[in-house]
This record gives sequence, C-alpha cells and structure tokens, in this order.
Amino acid sequence: MSRSRFRPCIDLHDGQVKQIIGGTLSETAPETLKTNFVSRLVYNNLEGGHVIKLGPGNDAAARDALSSWPGGLQIGGGINVNNAQEWLDAGASKVIVTSYLFPEAKFSLERLEALSSAIGKDKLVVDVSCRKRGEGWFVAMNKWQDITDMEVTRESLNMLSKHCSEFLIHAADVEGLCQGIDEALVTKLGEWIAIPCHISSYLVAGIDDLDLVHQLSGGKVDLTYGSSLDIFGGSLVVFADLVAHDSKS
Repeated sequence: MSRSRFRPCIDLHDGQVKQIIGGTLSETAPETLKTNFVSRLVYNNLEGGHVIKLGPGNDAAARDALSSWPGGLQIGGGINVNNAQEWLDAGASKVIVTSYLFPEAKFSLERLEALSSAIGKDKLVVDVSCRKRGEGWFVAMNKWQDITDMEVTRESLNMLSKHCSEFLIHAADVEGLCQGIDEALVTKLGEWIAIPCHISSYLVAGIDDLDLVHQLSGGKVDLTYGSSLDIFGGSLVVFADLVAHDSKS
C-alpha cells in the first residue's frame, strides 16, 4: 500500500502568503474576506507542494517562489493554454488549472484536451475543488464562488485523469476552518481516483489527520497543511513536528 504524504502549500493574495477561509474569497465583495493569518514565510525542500495565486497582483511573488526552488513547486491561479508553458519555463514542476476548463461554468473537454496536448499530461494538474450540494460535491471555480455543472464522481474523475497526471482538491465550504477531515469525501476519493491526488489544507486540525487520511483513502490521497501550522499563526501543528512525523511514515 502507498502512504499518504504531507505536502506544502502556499496561497498568495495581494502578493502575500495568506491562509484564507475559502468560501469568503470574492472579488465583488472583498470586505467579506476572512484571513486566518498573513505570513512572509515561504518554505521548501518538501516535494509535490503548490503555490496558488488568488487573484491579480501575485505574479511577482509567485515567480519569486518558483525561482527559489526550480522544479520543486506546482503553480495555479489563472492558468490557461496561452500561459501554461510560460509558468513551466519560470520553474514550476506542473501547472494547476480549474476555471479555464469551465467557460460560463460549463465543462469544456475541448479546452482540457488542448491544454494537455500543449504541455503534456504529465505537466498538468486538474483542480477539482468542490462545494457540497445535497449528497454530492460539485466543482467550484472563480475563487470557489461559482458552482459548475461537473459533479465529482468516479466517472468524472476517470474522464479527467485521461488528460492530466494529478488532482488537487479543496473543499471550499470549510477551507481554512481547521475543524478536521471530511471523512466522507476522503473515503470516496480513495475509492474513485486512479492517479495521484492531494487535498489542500482546508480541514486539517492536527498531525493525526495525516494518518486518518491514509487510513480512509488507502494511502491514495496526500494532504497539505496551512492554517493549523505554527508558521502560519496556527496553534494546532508545529511545522517541525509534522516534517518529522512524515519522514517516519
């Protein structure tokens, strides 16, 4: 059995590293934004991490992060067929895409095929970040404000996996709340996915959550930490302890 790993994540907003409560991020109502912590810390030397640009004004900071560790970080936020190669050339290991695949909130297989063909599926991560609707989850775009027509299911993930090498998932309804793992979602992902997948830091409450994700997903899902970490102002997880725990797994 594979082992669920800890991965680092960096969210950039207004050029700063921030841990944001995802469902509050809106361009039309910026006053509703809830930020857990603002940090100038950027950490590296952990493989498979990502940098997400949340809106404009973050390109310079993102390039700084990528140049500090060429080939060590994935990049997301505003990625499309016209700029994907540019970000790979800037040092990203892979690019992460969501909104470009959903013009007017409707999935475009044509766009996915074009992007995958342009850079190669091995360089492409599809962000299937989602919000709960009824008993299921639907992909959300535009900073998780708009719900698309794609439900996260075994069938949709299998279709997407033909054109990408990895999935990134945020559960935007509870992003940054540090209230523990969405066990139902993690369990389903363990049943459904056939390629690497990592869940971003949205729910993490403690180090033990990494072991729980491993148990629920059968080791298929990796986990990133953010708001709960001491380096981001959290009190639940000491970064050094997490790295040590991960290295012993």
